[in-house]
Amino acid sequence: MIDDRRAKRNVAVLVTAQAFLGAQMPMIFLVGGLAGQSLATNVCLATLPISMIVLGSMLSATPVSAIMQRFGRRAGFFLGALGGAAGAALAAYGLYLSSFPVFLAGSLLTGVYMSAQGFYRFAAADTASDDFRPKAISYVMAGGLVSAVLGPQLANATSESFVVPFLGTYMAVVLVNVVGALLFLFLDIPKPPVPAHDAPKGRSRWELLTTPRIAVAVICAMVSYALMNLVMTSTPLAVVGCGYSQDNAGYVVTGHVLAMFAPSFFTGHLISRFGVERIMGLGIAILAAAGLVALQGVELGNFFVALILLGLGWNFGFIGATTMLAGAHEPHERGRMQGLNDLLVFGGVTVASLASGGLMNCSGGTAQEGWAAVNLAMVPFLVLAGGSLIWLVMRKRREARLT
Repeated sequence: MIDDRRAKRNVAVLVTAQAFLGAQMPMIFLVGGLAGQSLATNVCLATLPISMIVLGSMLSATPVSAIMQRFGRRAGFFLGALGGAAGAALAAYGLYLSSFPVFLAGSLLTGVYMSAQGFYRFAAADTASDDFRPKAISYVMAGGLVSAVLGPQLANATSESFVVPFLGTYMAVVLVNVVGALLFLFLDIPKPPVPAHDAPKGRSRWELLTTPRIAVAVICAMVSYALMNLVMTSTPLAVVGCGYSQDNAGYVVTGHVLAMFAPSFFTGHLISRFGVERIMGLGIAILAAAGLVALQGVELGNFFVALILLGLGWNFGFIGATTMLAGAHEPHERGRMQGLNDLLVFGGVTVASLASGGLMNCSGGTAQEGWAAVNLAMVPFLVLAGGSLIWLVMRKRREARLT
């Protein structure tokens, strides 16, 4: 039996990092679209700063994964904190100059942090036993509970602290990264061994992607994360556009992020008990329910319920997909597959965040019409994820009958 004491120590560090360093993402997602709307000459580009963060995450996923494979997780996480601090500082400078291009450049650099944060969940599994792995992943994701509360509160407290709106929020993000990076000094994950010349090279990227279980895990991760981002990016614009205050938008985002991470205390146990496919399927169904609630109206209660369901569906779908993927490749394929997975996931999220602003601001004459367009756009992707998961389950049953 594998001793999980080292794994539990690493999980504690990663949970704390997710809680404290992770607070910067709700902060930026809450004010980024509003800041972009104040700087952009075209309101259709309001969410472009959020899109640039996700694009930066997509572009840096493979290099960050390669750095971790060669130099270890700690080096990659330090790099992520550096990117987060530098990106926030540049974005703050863009706000000071009232320069949309400089603000976008800072947002792009912030994506390095977002990419590194995405590997917290994989790092939790590195030293864990097969039994502890889904729980380790879930506990690390549960660290987002603190960030869900801390992030929006910090954003609301700092957004007007300088004459230039939102400048204080980005300066606070710089401080969060500088202080939070110290946590990784306590991480104890061995560097991957340098493979011998005669060591197995593992499957190519194409062979990995065409493995049915990996393909479905990647599709469901892409859809869960992209649809969550599509709707969440537009939420502050929709809430404020429908006549509510920025504080109301902050509370809705807080409820959403709490729903993203609160179930993580038991998601791993549910996966162990009921199987990863069932939990992923439940996540996709809940995402569909979120869209249905959002389409029923623009009362504040509709926003709260829809965004809570959106967070819950993301949790089951994304943690389930991560667990499925972590068990579907060999250790020597880790750097290649995890980097490729996050490249594809954040590629989908980039497209979703780019589409979010256009759908929200340019799909009708009112905020209500734009909000409806955002939620209707979920339908084909939910069909894709649900269909792929059903195909995998049927294939598994067919193989079981043949054997």
